[in-house]
Amino acid sequence: MADLVAGETWVEIHRVLLEKGERATQIPQDTRDVPLEMKVKGFLLHEAALGDEVEIVTVAGRKLKGTLSAVNPSYDHKFGPPISELSTIGREVREILRKLEGMS
Repeated sequence: MADLVAGETWVEIHRVLLEKGERATQIPQDTRDVPLEMKVKGFLLHEAALGDEVEIVTVAGRKLKGTLSAVNPSYDHKFGPPISELSTIGREVREILRKLEGMS
């Protein structure tokens, strides 16, 4: 059995949005010859294994589905791997602000 990734873990998903035959005819031929793919990072909603179809919630709060392709993915800008303690700060601050708005 594959190792399971815990819910709330920072992950990346992958999904093919358009197959190569579904691409618009006005785009360049070399672009039409490949599928339109999506890779998105976010927090895993439920425990899963690499390769499973999963749902994530992005930092912006969007829920998206795709194939779990990476755990704790780093960015390609070469600033190093993400710091797990910092990855939830945006969500936590928005929650605090929502609570404060309710108090006024």
